[in-house]
Amino acid sequence: MNQQLHVLYGGTFDPVHNGHLAVARHARDALSAEVHLMPAADPPHKGPTHADARQRAEMLALAIGTESGLVLDRRELLRDGPSYTIDTLRALRGEIGQQVPVALLVGADSFLGLSSWRSWQQLFELAHFVVAERPGNGLEDRLPAELSRQTDGRWIESPAGLHHDPAGRILRLQQPLRSESASDIRRRIRDQDAWQDQLPPPVAAYIVENGLYGAGPVMPASL
Repeated sequence: MNQQLHVLYGGTFDPVHNGHLAVARHARDALSAEVHLMPAADPPHKGPTHADARQRAEMLALAIGTESGLVLDRRELLRDGPSYTIDTLRALRGEIGQQVPVALLVGADSFLGLSSWRSWQQLFELAHFVVAERPGNGLEDRLPAELSRQTDGRWIESPAGLHHDPAGRILRLQQPLRSESASDIRRRIRDQDAWQDQLPPPVAAYIVENGLYGAGPVMPASL
């Protein structure tokens, strides 16, 4: 009997926006699985975050609310040092065992850079990959030679294949076209351009209340 697929969707979420949620919801529905949104405490592939770990986790909690099938996963925030995915997966396997299917949900650009990740070849022994592709930003003819060799024979066409094996498969998942970008949202906030409609309202309110990303306080209306 198949065991329930465990899906991890990691990132800085700096801030979490509607595009992130669209990816998570689409994966939840397509894979028939809970999606664990997992903020990185110290992402090794990026510079310092603009909001601290606690703030990013609180924004994620507000974004998810009580929505079914989306879960805030704080495991990388509870560990010291850089948030290496290989360490996260090894710890998770120590908790749930070797037979539960686990999948990493990643964007196409992140997957194309997989060979820069620590112990990246071993990731396929611990998890599946679900590659979230956007129209015009896919994987066709873009895989580096080393990654292409490692992924040969691992591709599957149906999400059902992720439930049969604990790790080692790769599924391409077409995403709805979204325009949100965390870096662009931070720029918009800094430059006082329109930005609030790109985030869940509770997250937008949190950013203003805490003065994140250069957001100024809400001024009282003139009498």
